[in-house]
Amino acid sequence: MSETKKYSLAEVKAHNDNNSSWVVINNNVYDVTPFLNEHPGGEEVLLEQAGRDASDPFEDVGHSSDARELMAKYKIGELVESERKQVKEKIPDWSSGNETATTDSTLKSWVIPIILAIIATIVYRFYFLS
Repeated sequence: MSETKKYSLAEVKAHNDNNSSWVVINNNVYDVTPFLNEHPGGEEVLLEQAGRDASDPFEDVGHSSDARELMAKYKIGELVESERKQVKEKIPDWSSGNETATTDSTLKSWVIPIILAIIATIVYRFYFLS
């Protein structure tokens, strides 16, 4: 088994144009030069991040699992240990808000109709059965 090549941020920084474009994503180094013309967002998106740590912009876009699998093809190594950053695990948030908002919404969807039904029953009994 071959050992993974280690690169410093200074080495990555030297590859920042359309002739040689490297990016760091979650401590892995990728040579995205052959992917520039294929990137769905256009080559400008990759060139803007070339030679830098693009972890946050990459995660902010919300790339698909297919895009993440495709990345393996372009991986050329990893950052040296001394320059690594802690990788934040991204868990997709599929709801429109947090769990409290979901609970509040569910509560409102049951409580408000019940209260309106009770009020309607009281009004009906008071006006029509008296």
